[in-house]
Amino acid sequence: MEQHRTRTPQRRQPPQGRPAQPGGLGEVTAPAAYPVTVAVAPVTGPAPGSRPGGVPPVVMALRRFPNPRLTGIGAGLFAALAMFLLACLDRLLLDGSELVYGLLFLPVSALTALWVRPADLVTAPIIVPIAFAVGVIPVAGGTGGFGGQAMAVVTALAVHAGWLYGGTLIAGLIATVRKVRQMRERQRHLLRADRADRAARRPRA
Repeated sequence: MEQHRTRTPQRRQPPQGRPAQPGGLGEVTAPAAYPVTVAVAPVTGPAPGSRPGGVPPVVMALRRFPNPRLTGIGAGLFAALAMFLLACLDRLLLDGSELVYGLLFLPVSALTALWVRPADLVTAPIIVPIAFAVGVIPVAGGTGGFGGQAMAVVTALAVHAGWLYGGTLIAGLIATVRKVRQMRERQRHLLRADRADRAARRPRA
């Protein structure tokens, strides 16, 4: 007797990309993926040579300048040493030019008043004349021992009184401006602290 071969019917699988929906409701075709183009605006920075925030270049240069905080003694040593070294260079290079020494005294006076710490601002106008007297020794060029050197220094101080007063005035003005700004900042800080204290004490609704 012949035996008929039986074949088990196989379930037809849906092709790839078309998954069969459960429940026999049909096939769902996946939507094709389209490329999406995103336009990115270029980041533009400040143009070369432009001033960020409208700050003048002089102010930017001053901000990059070193800003140490010296005590009263430190500022006095700085001013005296700077004037003495500048006077020695003036003596060696320019044979003790009084005009050059007076001109160099002005920026040293300004830097001394700028670099002294806020607690010692009062000492700036006092330090500057002492530094001028120390630096004038190499420029005075006195002879005849200690007495002759002392007389030369006194004569140089009398002759260069204009430069001495000018440098002292610059130091005094800078110290005054810094002191006023310090007082204003302190007053603003106290006002902000008072407002914060009142806001903390105010009962919440």
